[in-house]
Amino acid sequence: MTPPPRRENRRPPARRHRPALDGARLTAYDVLNGVSGRAAYANLLLPQLLRERAADLAERDAGFATQLAYGTLRATGTLDAVLGTLVSRPLSELDPRVLDLLRLGAYQLLDLRVPAHAAVDTTVALTRAIVGTGASGLVNAVLRKVAAGGDRAAWVAALDPVDDDARLALTTDHPRWIVEAWRDALDDPAELEPALLADDAAPEVHLVARRIPRDELAAQAGGEPGPFSPYAVRLPGGDPGRLPAVRSGLAAVQDEGSQLAALALTRAPVDGPERAWLDMCAGPGGKAGLLAAVRPGGVHLTAADRAPHRAELVRAALAGEEDVDVRVADATDPDWAAGSFDRVLLDAPCTGLGALRRRPEVRWRRTPEDVAPLVELQHRLLDSALAAVRPGGVVAYVTCSPHTAETVDVVDAAAARDDVEVQPVAPLFPDVPGVARGDHGQLWPHRHGTDAMFLALLRRTR
Repeated sequence: MTPPPRRENRRPPARRHRPALDGARLTAYDVLNGVSGRAAYANLLLPQLLRERAADLAERDAGFATQLAYGTLRATGTLDAVLGTLVSRPLSELDPRVLDLLRLGAYQLLDLRVPAHAAVDTTVALTRAIVGTGASGLVNAVLRKVAAGGDRAAWVAALDPVDDDARLALTTDHPRWIVEAWRDALDDPAELEPALLADDAAPEVHLVARRIPRDELAAQAGGEPGPFSPYAVRLPGGDPGRLPAVRSGLAAVQDEGSQLAALALTRAPVDGPERAWLDMCAGPGGKAGLLAAVRPGGVHLTAADRAPHRAELVRAALAGEEDVDVRVADATDPDWAAGSFDRVLLDAPCTGLGALRRRPEVRWRRTPEDVAPLVELQHRLLDSALAAVRPGGVVAYVTCSPHTAETVDVVDAAAARDDVEVQPVAPLFPDVPGVARGDHGQLWPHRHGTDAMFLALLRRTR
């Protein structure tokens, strides 16, 4: 008789559980991955992720995720210089996910007071879960070498920069070409390092009181009146989108420097009565919203943008305003008649290098080769703006960049015409110290706590 089959007392195989991952570090990684893999903007992606994960991330964890994501993005160049000495092949040949994880771990080791074992172990755990066990070994080995090399100062010394600009590039997390551009734009060489370091500081939130008294907005928001714009309120932090005044459109988020750029147009003297103003590159609508709120009665505002989706943002910004016209139009080939406007605002497309505090990845995304095509466009747009304004009227040329090629050089070329004269900016802002850049205006994060906005005023004489 055949015995019955023997029953083995085996336990079912244990389920493999995904290890519990650090929520703040995972969120920071997801931001890095979105920026490097999908060309996302961190200032848009991170708030979205924090909202989606609010139930799982404590306020302290959300703050740490923000510090990790923005700090790692700002420090990318220095981190890559360090990592490049420790990896046997070019960093461009690594799995992009692995490179993002290496940067995330190295940032904690070089710039934060995170114990080495915590920075390494948590990054290895993330790597194992996101990429795989094989990649985690590489990450572990490289980060241990980073930790052994010391802090940022020790690594900068080990990298042995060839000159002062190379040293500043490493210590302030800027590409060398931006260091050189800032040196050219600043009158005092002693300001160069403070200006670069100011790009690395977390910016305050600035609000603009469009259709609400500023003191009322400050009380509602728990902020302080801005020092320069009569419509500005500065907040130490928080989510401004929760404020009733912002939700209703009575106020909006707008850098105080951007407010001053719009106000420069309104303060410049013009000849004769005023009937029509133009914001010719108006998207997303911040400056147009302020112009609409402060214009004299009877002045019609036209706001144009060539991109339909940006024109829609302008419409939203001007909702509730009367006597305004929002249109989709290419300002280099406009649909308005020459000499139609008393005041014209040209907030020209530019490199955006003046807002590096708010967009940390832009310093590595932009290249010197981006400047020339933008400068060509800026010349064409300024010619169009001068054609649109009537004799006796004024054009405000504005860029969110202090780069000389995008600012002084463009204005100087237009001012060489015999029907154009430059109007000094500084006398219009007596309460703003250090704003003069020759006859033009230049705001800086380290001087004014604003974005690095450039503004120039040109008057048509005939």
